[in-house]
This record gives sequence, structure tokens and C-alpha cells, in this order.
Amino acid sequence: MAENKLEKIVSLAKRRGFVYPASEIYGGLAGFWDLGPYGAQLAHNIKDLWWNHFVKSHEDMYGIATTAIMPEAVWRASGHLEDFADPMVECKKCEGRFRADQVKDEKKCPECGGKLGNSRQFNLMFKTGEVYLRPEIAQGMFVNFKNVLDTTRAALPFGIAQIGKAYRNEISPRDFLFRVREFDLMEFEYFCREKEWPEHFERWRKEMLSWIASVGIDESMVHEIEVPENDRAHYSKRTVDFEFDYPFGTKELYGLAYRADYDLSRHMKESGVDLRYADPQSGEKFVPHVVEPTFGLGRTILAVLVSAYAEDDFGGEPRTYLKLKPSIAPVKIAVFPLVKNKPDLVKKAREVYQNLRKEFGAVEFDDNGNIGKRYRRQDEIGTPWCVTIDYQTLEDDTVTVRDRDSGKQERFAIKDLETHFLSVLR
Repeated sequence: MAENKLEKIVSLAKRRGFVYPASEIYGGLAGFWDLGPYGAQLAHNIKDLWWNHFVKSHEDMYGIATTAIMPEAVWRASGHLEDFADPMVECKKCEGRFRADQVKDEKKCPECGGKLGNSRQFNLMFKTGEVYLRPEIAQGMFVNFKNVLDTTRAALPFGIAQIGKAYRNEISPRDFLFRVREFDLMEFEYFCREKEWPEHFERWRKEMLSWIASVGIDESMVHEIEVPENDRAHYSKRTVDFEFDYPFGTKELYGLAYRADYDLSRHMKESGVDLRYADPQSGEKFVPHVVEPTFGLGRTILAVLVSAYAEDDFGGEPRTYLKLKPSIAPVKIAVFPLVKNKPDLVKKAREVYQNLRKEFGAVEFDDNGNIGKRYRRQDEIGTPWCVTIDYQTLEDDTVTVRDRDSGKQERFAIKDLETHFLSVLR
């Protein structure tokens, strides 16, 4: 049943222009996905919401954007050259590669039944020449710590945030957007004094829960897990994972890590540059400690789609719709003339559409097909409201506004539409 739901979501995502297989006309490329028109807008809205939630609304947070390609010295200092690897086994018959810790029978290939070879460590970084595509975006923030400190004159505690792409040469990418080889991360490093890290860890843990609710992820499907020491990343002294009930199992959605002074200390040793913080009152110099919340954009989109996907019987017919939060919906409002072949209706609908578009931006005009099919199309896109211009509009300048989730329609004067939508979108 759960796997069937994933199939339905993948089908809807492709059909409605959220996600396409990368390079599909050439057979696709495992572990890579492209965002279609509505997926790109959804991603943009989520990134904007995240930036507003964690960066613009906090005076102690500074945003930067760093390069995806970095020299080997960075990854030697960060420990990724040695420790960023997964155990891999390879089938001697079909030559398929699998993560050893995810194969049920350690001797039998899950694909063809052939014999598996011995497990070995497989580094997940993409190497090109003497540089690497970053497997995480954190190091760009650490190597710019001194630059940001000098530029902003920030005082501890403060954070450095960015949104950007990362790349991992996953052994077996799978489960749609969950495990891929190219992905976007939304992340910040929060620098503080060593004795203060527990309070900041708790502060950002609560903020992450607040974000989960605000973006429209079903909170009942989210679970906090304290990660045991043996399972934590090499840099982490404490990690809390926020897991989500995906259709293919309960797996990691977000992570919150206490990285201590690991990264700055390693970069200071490797580069020879003093990355200590000088306390403005005491003059004491020390290496700050770090609390790091990490959010994957692809996993967020997938969790949002799983949370929003709904089916019901409406008007005697089965209906599929996405209960997306208006704040992230790729289309906020759709405007329709009741029929396409009545110039007066189309002209009036165009006027309403243009006025709403000036104010709200993400407004779509559609006059193709019968009105019922247009409603169903917008339901699957996740559009919260549809405005229909009908024959009564030409008499009294009123329109119907249809609510996506309930299907109920209310009549509003055209002059009141802007005020109404401002109130419900606030």
C-alpha cells in the first residue's frame, strides 16, 4: 500500500511537471532528477521560506554562497578523504553495486541472485583532477569563517547560512528524491562558546520543529532520534535526526549535529591561518564550537508531497489533490473563464487575472477544457483557490472562489478579491 502511494506520487510529479527523470530522452541517469515548471517553483518557494525562517528573521545569522568545487586540502582537513565512505559489495555475475549494510543476504545479489564479493569502503566524493565536488556545503562556511567575522564584526554567538548544491557518488541511489547524487542543501553553522552549545542545540532543535510545521510536513509522521555514538558522523559529538515516515520506510529527513571545534581546528592546522575568535571584553582567543542544523531540499519536497497527497470522492468521482500550504504552493490562484468561446467572459477573466498577478505573482490563467477538468488539474498542482468568471460576473461584477480542499465555492465582488487573498495568504 505504501509503495503504491510512492508510485502515485512519482506519477503525479511527472504528469504535472514537478519532477522529471534527468536526461530522460537518453534513457535517464540513475540518481539524478530535473525539476519541471511547478517543481522548480515549489523548490524556490521552500528555499525562500527557509531563508526567511532561519536567516532574515534572525539578526545573528549571515548568509553566504560558496563554490561547489574545492581543493583537496579542504577535504583532507575536514576528514572526508578518510572517513566519508560507505561499505560496498559488488555482484560477481551482474556487476551491480550495493551498500553492504543494506543487503539482506550478504552472500546473494538482490538483483540477479549471483554471488557477492567482499565488502570494501567506497568514498562518496566526486573527484575531478586535483579538486572535488563538495559532498556537503558546510566546509564553504567554515573556510569563510574569518572572512565573515572580519566583514560583519559579528560577536558570538552567530551563524553562517547558505543554500547550495552538493554531490555524492552514491553506491545505489533509489527511492525517488530521497537518495540521489546531486542535491540541494539548506544549512547553517552556528558558532558559540563551548559551554553554551547545549542551550543553542536545544534552541535550534525547537526551531527545526517549528519549520517542519510551517512548510507543511505532517508532524505526526516525524520522529526525533538520538543517534548513538557509533552511528554518528566522524565530526559529530551529538546528533539528533528528524526521521519521516516515507512510503518506503522511516528514514532521515533532517539532522542536527554538534560539531564541537572539529572543523575550525582542523582547517587552522591544515591552512596555517588563525581561525580563533578574540573575545572583545576579555581578549581571550579560542576556537568556537558549532551547532549545525541540516535540511535537504529534495527530501523536504518528497516529505511535503507525501504529506500533501490526498484522494477523495468529490461529486461522485475519485479526485487526487495536493494539500500544499499556500505559502509554498507553486500556483496560489488560478483564474478561469467559465467557457472559452465567449469573448466577454474571456476578456473579463483576463482583467481579473492581470490584476491578481500584479499583486500575488503566482497566478495562472487557464481556459482550456471544461471547467471540471480545469479544477482537477489545479487540484493536482496544489493550487489553493480557483476564481471563475461566469455569466453572473458580467451582470454584477462578482466571481466564484473555489477552495481546493473542501471544493466549496463562495461568491466575492471583484473589488474585494485582493483584500480577501491578502488575508488568507498572510
